[in-house]
Amino acid sequence: MHVVLTPFGSAGDVLPFIWLGRQLKARGHRVTMVTACLFEKAARAAGLAFIPLGKPEDFERMIADPRVWRLGSGTKLVFEFAGHAAGAYLAEIERLAQAGDRPGLLLAPCTAFGARAAREALGIPLVTVHLQPAVFLSAHEPPVILPGMEHLRRLPLWMRRLLLRAPNPADLFAGPLVRALCARRGVPPPRSLWWDWGNSPDGVLALFPEWFAAPQPDWPENVFQWDFPLEDLSLEHELGAELREFLAAGEKPVVFTPGSANIQARRFFEAALEAVTRAGCRAVFVTRTLAQVPARLPPSVLAVEYAPFSTLLRHAAAFVHHGGIGTLSQGFAAGLPQVVMPMAHDQPDNAHRLTRLGAGLSLPPRRFTPARVAAALDECLRNQRLIESARQCAARLHPRADSRPMLEWLENRASPQEGRP
Repeated sequence: MHVVLTPFGSAGDVLPFIWLGRQLKARGHRVTMVTACLFEKAARAAGLAFIPLGKPEDFERMIADPRVWRLGSGTKLVFEFAGHAAGAYLAEIERLAQAGDRPGLLLAPCTAFGARAAREALGIPLVTVHLQPAVFLSAHEPPVILPGMEHLRRLPLWMRRLLLRAPNPADLFAGPLVRALCARRGVPPPRSLWWDWGNSPDGVLALFPEWFAAPQPDWPENVFQWDFPLEDLSLEHELGAELREFLAAGEKPVVFTPGSANIQARRFFEAALEAVTRAGCRAVFVTRTLAQVPARLPPSVLAVEYAPFSTLLRHAAAFVHHGGIGTLSQGFAAGLPQVVMPMAHDQPDNAHRLTRLGAGLSLPPRRFTPARVAAALDECLRNQRLIESARQCAARLHPRADSRPMLEWLENRASPQEGRP
């Protein structure tokens, strides 16, 4: 079977699809990834065929905009980008079909609108892949997308349903672009991009465990829920020599990262440096742009551009980050207390779930000050209840869940003529 993966977003959005590609390829399927050209090297290293979209500067331009990490404006920016990208996704899938290499199955997040357009235009089965529970927009368990939304659960269910049906960012900012694409391709447009196209009728795969987010009565009926993928390219990348030497030279450090796509994190690292200085602990700063790290670091702090967290976090004492679902799940797997600075998108909801589990703390950007970060680190390193809750999360992820039922479920979603390997 030919499976086409169409992730959209940063590394935290793309790496789970690389994991899916590895699993499907191991079962004998051909796998092609269609996404931003920035991820070509990683996808090909995992053995996947790759079709690049756009130019590197397209992605860089989006993440260079400081609005992308702000509540409201960040969501607007991402959905506008997704709306503009929909035509490119659809064109590449159509090109494969016209070349006699028609996919038997599409796997896409709800923001890869071109994949859903391809389903409607070409009749190719599509499984929507949700990496975080916030995208379900459940009235029974409203996501904490904005500050204070956790209090919605006190309202009557009918009122929660009404509030969640209010105009949403997908319809407001991507809707006009996708409807124009549908008109050009002769595809019936959705009335609501989010409510009509957010979950494919062919199947929905939720890649997070029930202990993190339990199924709700208003989730789609065709959901298969599995586990965190925990893909971080550790098969292709080892810890660098300098990092290995640093880890071996003293006590376990605190690991800080603002996210793989965040190049607006100077203040994050300035607060981190002063906090670890106050706390008297060692630290590793991980960021794709070392220029945003303070120029002169003490010997107790090391900055690196990349390190696979599944390897690095084994040597860490605590984990401080932005709250992206992939980063958060690596912290769970390592059994580390976590401090999250949620900025936008799904991060506030992920942070809320972390604190509800008792495995970490949340500091919004305005409260991410050296004094508060130092206090949070002290709590993470000394509070036995928090430390034990983090260890319990790790125990739930080990041993890893069997992926075969999930892969068989995916194979059963494919075109009838495809069959199994």
